[in-house]
Amino acid sequence: MKAKTSLPHTTAVILLAVSNDYRYGFDIMDQTGLPSGTVYPALRRLEEQGFVKSKWERGAMAQRDGRPARKYYEVTKAGREALSEAVKRYRHMERLMPQTSGKTDPSPERG
Repeated sequence: MKAKTSLPHTTAVILLAVSNDYRYGFDIMDQTGLPSGTVYPALRRLEEQGFVKSKWERGAMAQRDGRPARKYYEVTKAGREALSEAVKRYRHMERLMPQTSGKTDPSPERG
């Protein structure tokens, strides 16, 4: 039986962004609103765990655009499975949270 991996919420958000075709660091930061000090270490851990794979773009493409080369990330099969589990877990947690918006006093009306 395969052990399940529990992704922290922030890591799951980053993995979700990569799965939605936000494939390089700055793009992921823009999409998630997370700082580089969170995104890049998480991407390294995800790669070490086998949940994403990466490759550098060709230097000529970056040079043509006048910027540094980008490292592009792609979700692996294991990453898709881990993300699926994380989404289920966080949705379950959300259902367990008390709903406070729009809630009224539960006491019976007095007439």
